[in-house]
Amino acid sequence: MRRAADDGRADYLAFVEAHQHRLLRAAYLVCGNRHQAEDLLQEALLKLALRWPSVRDGDPAAYVRAILYRDAVSWWRRRRRERLSAYPPERAGADADDALRLSVRAALDRLPPRQRAVLVLRYFEDLTEAATAEALGVTVGTVKSQCHDALRRLRQVAPDLGGAGDGLVTGMEANP
Repeated sequence: MRRAADDGRADYLAFVEAHQHRLLRAAYLVCGNRHQAEDLLQEALLKLALRWPSVRDGDPAAYVRAILYRDAVSWWRRRRRERLSAYPPERAGADADDALRLSVRAALDRLPPRQRAVLVLRYFEDLTEAATAEALGVTVGTVKSQCHDALRRLRQVAPDLGGAGDGLVTGMEANP
């Protein structure tokens, strides 16, 4: 009996070791703050550990992502919106990639949490609409409308990122 418990622990540790960096990046993109992202991931991994025997044979990464996104939205609702940053706002990016990264981060910060979560799942995690809907616990139609609204809002708050006709690939363009 003890060996079975040890095997489960080893599997869990192997999963965490293999997936923690990607999950941390996803958490960071959703909440916009490294420290909060670390806290969210730690809580999600704790919840996973408690459910590991029933989740490990399925898709534990999807389970953790769903926890991350739902907890991030819940955290945002509970707290006032405060913008924390690792660097003072006066710090300029070193090159065009840094400037783009900062623009995207600032634009994501201006989106509601559900829209941000939909964009991260769809375009960063590269999930399908159905998988995104399942992770967030909403319908596919909600994912489509939230994605559409989020992309429209991004174009409004960050016109420097470019529109669909300006070379920005959003996945919403029609094939010529």
